[in-house]
Amino acid sequence: MPDRSERALWERGAAGDGGAFGLIFDLHRDRVFRHAYRILQDVHDAEDASAVAFLELWRRRRQVRLVEGSPLPWLLATTTNTCWNLDRAKRRYRTLLDTLPHSTIAPSAEDAALDGLVADGELAAAMGTLSRADAELFALVAAEGYSITDAAVVVGVSPGAARTRMHRIRNNLQQRLGHHTLAGYLSKEAT
Repeated sequence: MPDRSERALWERGAAGDGGAFGLIFDLHRDRVFRHAYRILQDVHDAEDASAVAFLELWRRRRQVRLVEGSPLPWLLATTTNTCWNLDRAKRRYRTLLDTLPHSTIAPSAEDAALDGLVADGELAAAMGTLSRADAELFALVAAEGYSITDAAVVVGVSPGAARTRMHRIRNNLQQRLGHHTLAGYLSKEAT
């Protein structure tokens, strides 16, 4: 038999007392979550269903029918309905996605700008090992043709530091690739 204190909490919660409603939530959240998980078999969906059920409990608190002084049966029934609705919405969404034409993804502006440079998969992998600042510097100088001095301003380093970095980047990439693929790009290192 439910504790009478739950009925008192519910009466305060139904009257708009958020603290009492929070205690009702604490009292039943695990049970509601387990019920949702049993139906949906997905943790994230079960969390969503539980949240919706408690939101509905708050929203409809004046119409909720208690069973032996507890809103739990109402919550469990609402959770079941919420689970069915979430599952139905997921199936509809998947069906919609399946009916859409599948096309190739348009490359981003960054990908398009480096397209010729990173056509070689090995080069792309080697560039992926660079720090963000080094990758930006390399892209500006090697791919876009900016001077090291101009690129240094963008990256936020001195021109001397940029020259040193470009030398290190060139050696690093040439070592990783094992050949001189970058010769055409790195000859643009004018100041």
